[in-house]
Amino acid sequence: MLRFAATALAAVSALALAAPALADTLVDNVDGVTIGADGKVLRFTGLVFDEDGKITQVLARGEARPQVDYRLDGEGQVMLPGMIDAHVHVMDIGFAALTLDLSDTTSLDGALAKIKAFADENPGRPCILGRGWNQEKWGLGRFPTAAELDAVVADRPVWLERADNHANWGNSLAITTAGITAKTADPAGGKIIRDAKGAPAGVFVDNAKKLVGEAVPPPRPEDRDVAFAKAQEVLLGYGVTAVADMGTGMADWGAYRRAGDAGRLQVRIMAYANSFETLELVAGPEPTGWLYNDKLRMGGIKLYLDGALGSRGATLKAPYHDDPGARGLPLLSPAQLRNLMSRASMDNFQTAVHAIGDAANADVLAAIEELSESYSGDRRWRIEHAQIIDPADIPSLGRHGIIASMQPLHQTSDRLMAEARLGPDRLDGAYPWRSIMKVGGRLSFGSDAPVEPADPWAGFAAAISRTDAQGQPFGGWLPQETVSREAALAGYTADAAFAGFAEGRFGRLIPGERADFLLVDRDPLFAAPEAIRSTQVKQVWIGGVKVRGE
Repeated sequence: MLRFAATALAAVSALALAAPALADTLVDNVDGVTIGADGKVLRFTGLVFDEDGKITQVLARGEARPQVDYRLDGEGQVMLPGMIDAHVHVMDIGFAALTLDLSDTTSLDGALAKIKAFADENPGRPCILGRGWNQEKWGLGRFPTAAELDAVVADRPVWLERADNHANWGNSLAITTAGITAKTADPAGGKIIRDAKGAPAGVFVDNAKKLVGEAVPPPRPEDRDVAFAKAQEVLLGYGVTAVADMGTGMADWGAYRRAGDAGRLQVRIMAYANSFETLELVAGPEPTGWLYNDKLRMGGIKLYLDGALGSRGATLKAPYHDDPGARGLPLLSPAQLRNLMSRASMDNFQTAVHAIGDAANADVLAAIEELSESYSGDRRWRIEHAQIIDPADIPSLGRHGIIASMQPLHQTSDRLMAEARLGPDRLDGAYPWRSIMKVGGRLSFGSDAPVEPADPWAGFAAAISRTDAQGQPFGGWLPQETVSREAALAGYTADAAFAGFAEGRFGRLIPGERADFLLVDRDPLFAAPEAIRSTQVKQVWIGGVKVRGE
């Protein structure tokens, strides 16, 4: 195994890639921080790993150093476990970076100008694809229309995903090419936004997205390989060494396997299938084993119970405050949810259920309560997002080993929209991180990238402060729901690994686990939130191999 790219010496003044290392390596003189086997913060100054990239010793200050073949000087830098993002869409990260990105637009006019510029700069593209628009961020007060897109691009289909992945915006050519007319009915769990005459106005919500999306040519395998390489580049740039990929399709799995076979798979992927068809084709009767030295495994399935707040698809117990005629779009009935969760559990697959609104969260909690009577053992039922929970339902998260897989940046991005959607009297269960921990629930933290940037440092800062990058609101939004710095670190490392049945393999810097670590320029357990957001990742090591940095 190639471990380093320089001649081995008894002592090296600075961390560097070196020649093949087939013996123990000591990384010394570091300010090491990790979550110990007891769940508490462990500090150390040296780390030893073997030829397989597994940690053999964690050394405290003053502790005798063993004889090793390679000794590297960390020069006093902060060493942390590699960050783990507990909820991403890996291929979407890559494609978002390679297509039109509207996430930085702050007005409809600005978005239209950017769309036109992109189309003009890419005359050979048969259709214009992109993502990241958000009518709430634009202050539009409504969804954008196909006619507005037609004004800037009418000669090619345009199909653009909303920031939350739960609605798409198309131009007239995209809609007519897909054969959608005023006579097209809304599908179950979906909604076509219509004009005064009942014709499609341009936006398709949740399951209605498929009506147009299925007419868009799918990426070729070589396109997926390029997108996956870009996704890994983005993740490693933030110091993310492992992820839970939510909604892995067959084509995605093929890209991961091609990368693994070619030695290009760097980030560890805990894959959750997008369907039972994918689950059965990839894994068969039980979760797959860990492939490529703990780099890839499919152990569960992602299920969708509702949509998102931004598109009013999240299901609520009471009507939306800003749209009294809406309660959201349920994507599964209670019976369907139980049947699917039971089907997965019979073969020991983990279920990860997308639930954002308080009605959806109540439904999945009730399903877990019922199914736990039939499926005992360590199930680690996952609820993805768990953004709005009725306070009366929060105690249920402390039972049956439920994991709330949450994204701190959603709180800072969504708070004003959440206030509008829910009103001032229904915010007590909004993004209730500390309340979940108080009842014995377990958190894992992620980004939902590319919905939010795959930036664990921004997420860490939000988790401990409930403020955004501008420090707003002063004192934090619902600050009683902040978590401690230690809990935030665990949420992005040890607990994120636990959420994917990866404990004992990676997530902590302790003996027996993989040597996945970062060297960074500050200690997040002491830095102010604004400083944490500016963390510089100097080096990234995965399995004892440096994959990024000087």
